[in-house]
Amino acid sequence: MLRDTVTLLAVSAGLGFFLAGTLGLIRFPDTPTRLHALTKADNLGLGLVVLGLLAQAAEATTALKLLLAWGLALLAGTTGSQLLARLARPAHPAGAHPAAPPAGPPGPAA
Repeated sequence: MLRDTVTLLAVSAGLGFFLAGTLGLIRFPDTPTRLHALTKADNLGLGLVVLGLLAQAAEATTALKLLLAWGLALLAGTTGSQLLARLARPAHPAGAHPAAPPAGPPGPAA
């Protein structure tokens, strides 16, 4: 009875975070904020779902498999979001010319 209640609460909370991440993906204006909302909410949501399922795991190997799947999803989500953010970033920030030398301290007055 207690295990079922823990599972229900944790999985429901995890689904709530998935929903919040999806809303962030739809509502936020630019790629970095969308990725931030999505990855943070998905990582926490999946963690809560795994926590709820751990309460139902009958064997230690099942629990280890759930934790391994969560760990791999964390690594994949982080790596994927970094790659997407790198692709979405402009090559040259606004106002910067690719051939312009880097700005440094002014030289001596001539």
